[in-house]
Amino acid sequence: MIRCLAIDDEPLALQQIASYINKVPYLELAAQCQSALEARQFLEQETVDAIFCDINMPDLNGMDFVKSLAVSPLIVFTTAYAEYAVEGFKVNAVDYLLKPFGLQDFQRAAERLKDRSLPPLPSKEEGDSTDDTIFLKTEYRIVRISISNIRYIEAMSEYLKVYLEGEAKPIITLLSMKKMEERLPDYFMRIHRSYIINLKKIQEVNKNRIIMDADTYLPIGDMYKDAFLQYLDTKFLGK
Repeated sequence: MIRCLAIDDEPLALQQIASYINKVPYLELAAQCQSALEARQFLEQETVDAIFCDINMPDLNGMDFVKSLAVSPLIVFTTAYAEYAVEGFKVNAVDYLLKPFGLQDFQRAAERLKDRSLPPLPSKEEGDSTDDTIFLKTEYRIVRISISNIRYIEAMSEYLKVYLEGEAKPIITLLSMKKMEERLPDYFMRIHRSYIINLKKIQEVNKNRIIMDADTYLPIGDMYKDAFLQYLDTKFLGK
């Protein structure tokens, strides 16, 4: 989840931004503030991943507020004044929403936030072949996991559930199956549009199902069946 702070001195505009944040499944509204000074007080106690910030506000305008932050989260500026656009991008803003904007415009800005919030995983060629670990962002933490401990991965809309050896609950992370596939070594295989498995963790193959343990039966999709059967042939002993 991308934890967001909304800042606008106009109550109706602030309510609209908060409503839009709540409509996007990978955004979470941490707080809403009616001034930059109020937001500064909030950030002294809390951290956020992104800020939706109006520019033209009394006491301290949004641009100066962002410039004053020692560690700046991802920024999306919201304002009725188009002349601020160039200055907004000078401070490396992710996007600039010109009022009045609708949900579709907001969702495009949210997509850009999502793209910037998760750095791309290194490819197999770029990574250190001796390093068996990756980092995944989950909730408000970044956790290090051993690739060899991954049992299987399940796609769930825009998220992945990563099931680990010896762990009852999966790690849930905002990531695509494609990006995960690119990072995993050769002993992982996509067997279904919703599943990637660690081939070393298979206990049994029964018709069109792969049994990972007594409680986990995963389907083999038609698109992936031939590749899996070819792998099985290379390991099969007997007639």
